[in-house]
Amino acid sequence: MNTNSKTMRLTILIAGIILSTISYGQTSLKEISLNSGKHKVGFKHYTIIDSTRTYQIKNNFDNQFINRPIPISIWYPATLKNNNSKQLTVLNYLEILKEEEEWKNLPNYFLLDWFPYLWNTPQNKAHLSEKVNAFSNPTFLNGNFPVIVYAPSYQASSIENFALFEYLASNGFVVISSPSRGTDTRWLEGGTTKDMETQSRDVEFLLKEIHKYENIDLDRVALMGFSFGGLSNAITAMKNKNISAIVSLDGTERYNYGVLEKSPYFNLDKVTIPYIHFAQKEIPEDVLTSDKIPAELNYKFQLYDSLQYSNAYSYRFHDLTHSYFSSFGVLFANRDKRQDKSDAKIMASYNLLCEHTLQFLNATLKNEKKASDFIENKPNDNGFSEALISKKMKQANRKEFDYKDFNDLAFSQDYQDLIPLYKRTIDKHSELELQESMLNTLGLQLSFNPKKIEQGVNVLLLALHLYPKSANLYDSLAEVYLYNKDFKNAILNYKKSLELNPENQNAIDRLKQLKK
Repeated sequence: MNTNSKTMRLTILIAGIILSTISYGQTSLKEISLNSGKHKVGFKHYTIIDSTRTYQIKNNFDNQFINRPIPISIWYPATLKNNNSKQLTVLNYLEILKEEEEWKNLPNYFLLDWFPYLWNTPQNKAHLSEKVNAFSNPTFLNGNFPVIVYAPSYQASSIENFALFEYLASNGFVVISSPSRGTDTRWLEGGTTKDMETQSRDVEFLLKEIHKYENIDLDRVALMGFSFGGLSNAITAMKNKNISAIVSLDGTERYNYGVLEKSPYFNLDKVTIPYIHFAQKEIPEDVLTSDKIPAELNYKFQLYDSLQYSNAYSYRFHDLTHSYFSSFGVLFANRDKRQDKSDAKIMASYNLLCEHTLQFLNATLKNEKKASDFIENKPNDNGFSEALISKKMKQANRKEFDYKDFNDLAFSQDYQDLIPLYKRTIDKHSELELQESMLNTLGLQLSFNPKKIEQGVNVLLLALHLYPKSANLYDSLAEVYLYNKDFKNAILNYKKSLELNPENQNAIDRLKQLKK
């Protein structure tokens, strides 16, 4: 078996659903029993275009290439005053699924027969008319809300976890999602590194899209993904510094670490943010054997074990198999009699999954003390039996504080008051070393920007505080003053440079020029 087909096989087998051993679910949306927060939930769906990539819609049979379409679903805290927003149903979400599956004109009565993960059963038919908590296109509630960027599972829809998204939006979060699609068409290659990079790039497109919303706090951004989406988010976090936390819903980074390692962006040292992984129940031995699933999937977790600089949390939900980490799975997936628990236990555990996700996001994006305690506690301290949930966690190792870290702090305060900042920082991080050449280069880069001259001078003054006998730094500072037509300070600093280095020909020439 080649690597690509093996990866695809693992991705599919994790769900553990075999036709000969299925039974029908008896759930209803109401039985999930998520206690909504204080906010009404708005929902928008629209499509934007990525003109930097091409794409084919195979169902059109015209072999035409178009700019890559990116359907976007967004849930948000909303106000229902003075508008005619309509409460949505499950069917409204499935109509979005049709569009994203590129069967937009498919008659609704075919829905449960057309797609392989939707089963035409009386129970599933009953779901279609169930009302959800979201309303169509109401006004964004005034505020500044943290945002979760979601990456779906393998070739899945942006709305696959709508119940969780509505729950988070009702509690003051924005959730934005787009479907999992292949590089050139709807179809992925089989869970390859190329597929991962494509989905990661789509997630980065959403990270750009959130800038259009004035009610989103761009300093409080988390990534969340289910299954293959967890793998894509891991590499996205390695590429982007403005992410505050990662939530993985039985993410494939646990099962296919090798796909992650093949990325040119792979760098574990860049994962320095809180990371939480919620894992499926242990797969029974008879299922491992009959489905030819590697036994190591039950215990191996190389990413978690390898993280050094991230507070990492790993939970296992003992009543959930892989399919039930999404709203679609809980509602529509047929049950595997060999390993699935009762519907009541599945729904209760999905409820707990949503609650733990909310608590983690409240802790990391809202800094809520109660939520932080919840995440740090053992499950039984929070009132949950370890027969239901088990957990392990590890604290981040202290990472050496370097020039880049200091520059981030300096940038955050617009390069003002740098000497006091350095003194405070060196008290905490005695290993910090700011090299003269780096400060000199940064100071000049800033100074030759007409809008950043003051900031550049501040950097050079910090450099001189650290290296008071550097003729080169005085020469650079003089150049900045000269550039700014501050001739008095330019002369003063050229002279100081010459005192330290009488052979500084640049300072000699500049002083002659200034005397004229």
